[in-house]
Amino acid sequence: MSAQQRMALWAAEPDLDDVITDVDIPLTIPSYPTADLYDEPNLQLDESALLAMQAQIAQQTAFAQIPDVVKRFIVHFHQAVLDNNLPEITIAYESGWNRLTEKFYAKTEWPEAEIIAPLVNDDQIFLVLYRELYYRHVYSRLQPNIDDRFHSYENSCELFNYLLNSDGPVPLSLPAQWLWDIIDEFIYQFQSFALFRSRPANKTDDELAMLGSEGGTQAWSSYSVLNVLYSLIQKSHVNEWLKARAEGKTDDEIEDVAGEYGTRPLYRQLGYFSLIGLLRVHVLLGDFTLALKVIEQVGLGLGVGQKAPFTAPTAAHESDGRSKGVYGVSKLGHAGKTIPHLGVTSMTRCVQNWGRPAVAYGEQINKTADRMYALLALCNTLAPTRLDDNVMNTVRERYGDQMIRMSRGQEGQSTFEEIFLYACPKFITANGPPYDDPTTLGLLLNPPTPSSPTSPSAPNNALDPTHRHLRALTAHFLSLTPVPVLRSLLKLYTSLDARKLAGFLDAGVDEEEVLSWMMVMKNAGRCVGRVNIAAGTDKDEEKGAAATGTSASGGDSLLDGEWMSISDLNFVIDENMIHIAESTVGRRYAGWFIRNSEHAARVLDGLRASPLPGPASAPTKVQGKEGDTKGEKNSKADGAPRSGGQKVAWGGVKAA
Repeated sequence: MSAQQRMALWAAEPDLDDVITDVDIPLTIPSYPTADLYDEPNLQLDESALLAMQAQIAQQTAFAQIPDVVKRFIVHFHQAVLDNNLPEITIAYESGWNRLTEKFYAKTEWPEAEIIAPLVNDDQIFLVLYRELYYRHVYSRLQPNIDDRFHSYENSCELFNYLLNSDGPVPLSLPAQWLWDIIDEFIYQFQSFALFRSRPANKTDDELAMLGSEGGTQAWSSYSVLNVLYSLIQKSHVNEWLKARAEGKTDDEIEDVAGEYGTRPLYRQLGYFSLIGLLRVHVLLGDFTLALKVIEQVGLGLGVGQKAPFTAPTAAHESDGRSKGVYGVSKLGHAGKTIPHLGVTSMTRCVQNWGRPAVAYGEQINKTADRMYALLALCNTLAPTRLDDNVMNTVRERYGDQMIRMSRGQEGQSTFEEIFLYACPKFITANGPPYDDPTTLGLLLNPPTPSSPTSPSAPNNALDPTHRHLRALTAHFLSLTPVPVLRSLLKLYTSLDARKLAGFLDAGVDEEEVLSWMMVMKNAGRCVGRVNIAAGTDKDEEKGAAATGTSASGGDSLLDGEWMSISDLNFVIDENMIHIAESTVGRRYAGWFIRNSEHAARVLDGLRASPLPGPASAPTKVQGKEGDTKGEKNSKADGAPRSGGQKVAWGGVKAA
């Protein structure tokens, strides 16, 4: 059968059974010459032989239960991998596998690799790739048990050992989407196991014994995961390859830099995706500085006018953007030495420009986009500044009420914590509980009673890394409680005495305390950031920076930069006199007109689509599942801004 016929087999026909049964593909099933041996009445079998026979019968029974269309798909898939036929592999991976999953295995596992081994002539490399898909299906559609977690780790080790420890580059070609999914799933399963391991209270005795064994302490360790990602980066020389491209070297020079492995698309893409994976892993472990440092050469959304080395899958941009957003919020809360707004804003623009993603990633990207807008709402609460109007309008539509509550200081603490827990990932620890030491584990599960009734007891989530980050960020949030009131007062004056400002505030506040609050406000509006090249750098300097491979803002590290103000309200203190200078930006009438025109068109379309009111009875409100009326749901679906009052011209709110 020709390649075009096989490609159409998975891409065009909705029902695979009707098409694939017409394809004549020989299936070589091994015969069992000793089958008649068991018919002898005087045959003596030991227990091991009996168990082997039972396993063989069970395997034959399981093989017979596999639908013929699935058997033929596996044969096709295996042949495409053997031929390194990327078009066929891509179609089978992105279309055929998903269709058969929905039809036969939506709520159950695919056949195990040992069962389908006769179909692929026991090809161990293909079986490793098949197990990668098998365990990914278990993690995404089903609930993995502890055996699945250990076996998926063993299969990942086998796959990466084949890629990294073979004699020379392996003769394997896989599509970029599959390579990214391998790295992404490897990190996800590591995070899932770390979260599973961090909860010893709800473990059975068998699970405690497996986690306490020598293999249990080494499975999915942070060292092994980081070692795989760094090894792929070093083997592919991807950092050197990216740097050579940025310096404008010739193709021959770039090929010499990349080396034997880096010139192969398989290793180059795995190394490139491993850089993004390292960003995610370091963010999950809480090492935010190292997270940004490892992607200095990647430039996803950071370089101005730089061309991407190749088209990365949409999910790679999604993971990169969210990790940078978490980095920005956390560093702003811990040290205040970064400018997260620019990174999160650029990533949210990417979300808007993705358009209509693939169906498989549509829901995931929408959820990630919503979490990134939530991160931007947190950033703007911690350090208010003027941002892109389109992005901020979207943020206010989604989180306008929450931003108002958070601006009230301590009253909005619960809202702040709720948004943080929703938007940020589940952080993990590098080391799990001491399962190999029952005594210490018992003390962890049942801590001793405090000797004194007044002795503080540790909360239940004291060891949870997510809540540790939350407590640090909440402390920073509470320290900014007086900032919103100070901003609203300072905007009314160009100069103001500190004593007069203290009089406007609550009773009992003296001048020294007001000045200390002013310093907190000043620090919240300053950070170390990278100056946009396109904004003010001279073209000659920009060309020189591109020729040398460095940034025109100074330094070739993403952590370099200069102190800059991100607030639109600046002030200086001369003794006890405060001099205020507010920077204002004129309204962009073109953007405002376009947005409101689109909103008016949506409203008009909704009115035209609605039925005419009946002459006799008044329309009744139909309650939805969550208590919303039908009209309210339609207004939300139309994308109308959610606000507290009636909209009038120029975006104002009509007074009651």
